[in-house]
Amino acid sequence: MTAPFDATRGPIYVEAEVSGPTGRSSLRLLLDTGATTSMIDPIMLIAVGYDPDSSTDQVQVTMGGGSASVLRVALNRLTVLGQHRIGFSVLSHPLPPDAGVDGLLGLDFFRGSILTLDFRVGLITLS
Repeated sequence: MTAPFDATRGPIYVEAEVSGPTGRSSLRLLLDTGATTSMIDPIMLIAVGYDPDSSTDQVQVTMGGGSASVLRVALNRLTVLGQHRIGFSVLSHPLPPDAGVDGLLGLDFFRGSILTLDFRVGLITLS
């Protein structure tokens, strides 16, 4: 699937859908090729029925502000650019209120796929 992005400025955002135990929700994710693992704000996870605080899967991650222990949650499904990931695990970590995104889409989502960022025409393709 192919989607447009503004190649002239700023970060690249993608639309996503997360499916949880009690529903589905649309997300706005920041494409972050510097992130090895995808992350979603716990508020969004709670909205579709996950309880991040009950997760026993805790990992140590390094972020811009240092390292932190973060909970990991296995999702029923995450869909981005027409690609579905079933049982896909994401980090549950709050983002600043002014971030303007619901999470980060990291390299783990793209493994085994072909990701093309065409900056000449402003198109992102995932196949």
